[in-house]
Amino acid sequence: MPVNKRHDEFYTLDMAVGWEVPTGYPAGIQQKILSGGLDEVNKRGTRTRLLRFAAGEFTTKPFVHDYWEEVYLVSGDLTVGNDEKGNGGTAFPPNTYACRPPGAYHGPFKSEGGCVLLEIHYYDPV
Repeated sequence: MPVNKRHDEFYTLDMAVGWEVPTGYPAGIQQKILSGGLDEVNKRGTRTRLLRFAAGEFTTKPFVHDYWEEVYLVSGDLTVGNDEKGNGGTAFPPNTYACRPPGAYHGPFKSEGGCVLLEIHYYDPV
């Protein structure tokens, strides 16, 4: 199966534009797609995105999906495992990494001071 990403050499990202709230996320969490696309209906594809949390933003329920996910905390702080009110969990600093197989429950998440994550999502090749 061909990869659905185009060839891009180094270029400066415009961090002021191109952000959107992913479906099911609160307004203070936004994504910027860098490359590719994930077809969750047909279970194929790959995408690379930045995900940013505004200071104090949090999710309330764990996530689970049927694709691989690799996450690198570029900047800021990220807490994993908070409750539905944003309390508790384990805080992580920048330069923290996670690799999750399909079906792995993870989160909820919060950020006290805001953060930026680099995420790569993909399905196993058939």
